[in-house]
Amino acid sequence: MLRSSGRAWVPWGVNYDRDADFHLLEEYWEREWDRVAEDFREIRDLGCTVVRVHLQFGRFMKAPDRPNEEALRRLTRLLDLAAGLGLYLDLTGLGCYRKEDAPLWYLNAPEQERWTMQARFWEAVAGACAPSPAVFCYTLMNEPVSPPAASDDLLAGDLAGLHYVERLTRDPAGRSRPEITRQWMDVLIPGIRRRDPGRLVTCGMFFLFEVPAGLTLGPDPKEIAAPLDFLCLHLYPKEKEIDRELDLLKTLTAAGKPVVIQEMFPLNCPLPAFQTFLDRTRGVASGWISFYWGRTIAEYRRSSTLEAAVMASWLEFFRDQGPRFRAP
Repeated sequence: MLRSSGRAWVPWGVNYDRDADFHLLEEYWEREWDRVAEDFREIRDLGCTVVRVHLQFGRFMKAPDRPNEEALRRLTRLLDLAAGLGLYLDLTGLGCYRKEDAPLWYLNAPEQERWTMQARFWEAVAGACAPSPAVFCYTLMNEPVSPPAASDDLLAGDLAGLHYVERLTRDPAGRSRPEITRQWMDVLIPGIRRRDPGRLVTCGMFFLFEVPAGLTLGPDPKEIAAPLDFLCLHLYPKEKEIDRELDLLKTLTAAGKPVVIQEMFPLNCPLPAFQTFLDRTRGVASGWISFYWGRTIAEYRRSSTLEAAVMASWLEFFRDQGPRFRAP
């Protein structure tokens, strides 16, 4: 609900994590601000209420204890743009999507020092964003994993050269996965609450191997949900496994907090099957966020590639679903 009016509000929007050529937002928002503004107008015209942007740690921290003030000013300008268009931002932080751009002093830091750097990142971001009415929430990290075993590499996976997953620690040191998660949140969240009290805080999650025990921050949502205001799940349904994936979504509701599907896309199923999945999430999920990469339906339709045809069809579908799903 919107605090000022008490009116029900539904997060229905897109991830604006990169453009169609895999450039991250901070790589072009300074020299191509007009393009960013145009993209936000296009997102509004799709019927969105929320835009999820992904902030890269190395772009916002110049040193372990020194934020990048220019990046913070650019972020407040983005919030002003969103506010003028009636959009709210899901600010997802601590990205190290380009491994080569992540500071070595961050990647090589011991656990507690790195968590402290992450807390300073969030204090700086929350402090800069607190005056804006256009913040929907702070998402601590895109897809953090509380690992069951030791690993030398913090950054996991590689999708088109981008690392969307990050381990919370290299060494569990005898701790359970929920215990690591809670210790990490206890370091990061207090600074946000102090700098921007009352704002919503959440964290991205998905199910490894698509089983309940594979929830990336710990097998039991009730054990990790207490510090968060709502839970977020990244879910890409498969045509023949919709029942099972809906069951996974429902496991999060056991924590007694709203659940937002923070990433969704018909990556593994045709649109009719995705329609079935989407319809069946109503009454379970409280919000839905897909993707927009800076090209309009008309621009995709002018291309002759299969990828462009898929994206045009998806954006048309997403636009047309909006009125039903934005209704409280």
